[in-house]
Amino acid sequence: MEQIIDPVDISLIEAELTPDKKLGDTNKGGNELYVVTWQNAPNTVREIGRLREISYRDAGASSGKAMDIDEYDTMEEPYRQLIVWDPDAKAIIGGYRYILGSNVTLKDDGQPNITSSHLYHFSDSFLKDYLPHVMELGRSFVALEYQSSKAGAKSLFTMDNLWDGIGTVILNHPDTWYFLGKMTIYPSYDETARNLIIHFLNKHFNDPQDLVRPKNAIGVTDNTKLIDLILSEDSLKKDYRMLKDAVRKLGTNIPPLVNSYINISSTMKMLGSCINDELGDAIETGIMICFDEMYADKKERHMDTFVKNKLKALKKRYPGASEAMIAKYREQVARKRIRALTSFQKQLALKQTPEIEFH
Repeated sequence: MEQIIDPVDISLIEAELTPDKKLGDTNKGGNELYVVTWQNAPNTVREIGRLREISYRDAGASSGKAMDIDEYDTMEEPYRQLIVWDPDAKAIIGGYRYILGSNVTLKDDGQPNITSSHLYHFSDSFLKDYLPHVMELGRSFVALEYQSSKAGAKSLFTMDNLWDGIGTVILNHPDTWYFLGKMTIYPSYDETARNLIIHFLNKHFNDPQDLVRPKNAIGVTDNTKLIDLILSEDSLKKDYRMLKDAVRKLGTNIPPLVNSYINISSTMKMLGSCINDELGDAIETGIMICFDEMYADKKERHMDTFVKNKLKALKKRYPGASEAMIAKYREQVARKRIRALTSFQKQLALKQTPEIEFH
């Protein structure tokens, strides 16, 4: 295990966080969103790597390196780094890295050159039909100082802030509709609780198309009949309550990121679970979510962030921009996306699933 690098000088990071890299302001918490790469902000990415390594080691899984930076961060066309910046504390408080499917190249074996490829096999159907419309996400983290509620609003809204950024990236690319990512459960997490979660995801979010499958899948190792008795409801809402109660009785909670994904869309696809040997043998569960099929309150909240930031830019050009103009712009964006998505789904003869709100 290598010694983690020292914090990067804040002045170097501030010099790199220039206006052209700013994605916008967050809806809550008074934070800012930036997108950077190794090439245009090397000091900032070093600090991201440092914070990721600290966060993962604290959770019982890490790269073991001095900073969590790999070839996907530094390659010629690298993953973009989405970060939440606290302008008051002058600190990076959380982040994701991502790549758009339209920018993905294929390797010699025909599989996409993305971070998930060493764990998952992507079907021809996925590569042909879905990849051009996908945003792959990974390496999410929240800086340790902001993982406690004692940090106030800045910590309470970090994950929500990150989703503001993800939504903005998606909305800036009208033909990108899906998030492809992984839910991580670290080795230190209770095994029975983990098995309950995996079983729940398989039961309610299974992907019958087999678009993406783990190369070395892991299943539930506890008594599956007993788990079936605990998670006995056909209703997603009722079974979710059973899951929360069972996990709490085991003395823990559903991990925040996993919980946020479960609560985001009834049409989420669960793509199987496996062990990530590059992240301290953490358990990864692949997921795919359609932004435009997210529950209305969540989708609209992050869409509002996008619109508000567009409004700020519009006001510089059109100081007299009215609320009616803003509403019209928001409606145009939504209508255009839904029209394109509906056409895509009709081409693939995809069955629409009724929306089920639950929290």
